[in-house]
Amino acid sequence: MTGAPLPFNKMEAVGNDFVLVREMAAPGAPWCDLARRLCERRFGIGADGLLVVGDSDRADLRVRMFNPDGTEDHCGNGMRCAALYWVGDLKPGAERRVSMETLAGVRGAMIFHAGGEVRVETEMGEPAFAPADLPIDPSTNETGPIIDYPLRVDGDTIPVTVVSTGTTHTVIFADEAAVASHFDRLSPLIEHHPLYPERTSVLWAIVAGSDRIRLRIWERGVGETLGCGTGACAAMIAARLHRYVGDRATVISPGGALEVFWPGKGGCTLTGTARTVFTGRWTYDQA
Repeated sequence: MTGAPLPFNKMEAVGNDFVLVREMAAPGAPWCDLARRLCERRFGIGADGLLVVGDSDRADLRVRMFNPDGTEDHCGNGMRCAALYWVGDLKPGAERRVSMETLAGVRGAMIFHAGGEVRVETEMGEPAFAPADLPIDPSTNETGPIIDYPLRVDGDTIPVTVVSTGTTHTVIFADEAAVASHFDRLSPLIEHHPLYPERTSVLWAIVAGSDRIRLRIWERGVGETLGCGTGACAAMIAARLHRYVGDRATVISPGGALEVFWPGKGGCTLTGTARTVFTGRWTYDQA
């Protein structure tokens, strides 16, 4: 049976693109299956994830994000897109605050129109470092933050730092040559490494200054992406743990730049642009 046309917004934040739909437009829809179909870049709309925005009794809205493989996840850039969608157009000089219920808890966001562009600052919560919270395989018997852990993969030993910013991230500090030679070969192997019972995103970070990090991203359940909000936060936090950067850093991925603030404890914030690329209606077949 063919369902009614499903209205959607195609949105992006530093090249991290999403299909956003309202939950009430298709109540009870099989979101995991729809994510696989909608995110397919040749036979669907094409996106790094599906955002489902609905009502919440804990916040202004509820945001769910599904990866292209159908798994549900937490997403910083997705939150920023959803917050912007929720408030709609802002006049120059205006700002709005919203709260969002997410997989990682309730998060606040400030949307402001300044300097000729709309930016969204999102509360990302406290990073997690305990092995059980990342999570990593308990048989490693690690007890503290996972910093420069010698991960053995495909004959190489890679020092990795593991941080959860609502989802598991593995940060690898390297130079340009190492990233170029290892990214495609090792990233998918690290994503599925036995160390990570729930898989991991893989972030190859190049420290470009005391407040600047360049990033190449292999996102769990997606593959290479142009941007990742939770990943930008994880990379900055890992760099601060190594004392490569201070409290603030610009994290630059192929899709653009994000500003991350983390004072060494407590929660971090993520700030950057987001926008609607186009809107449309998609007709799907219901089982």
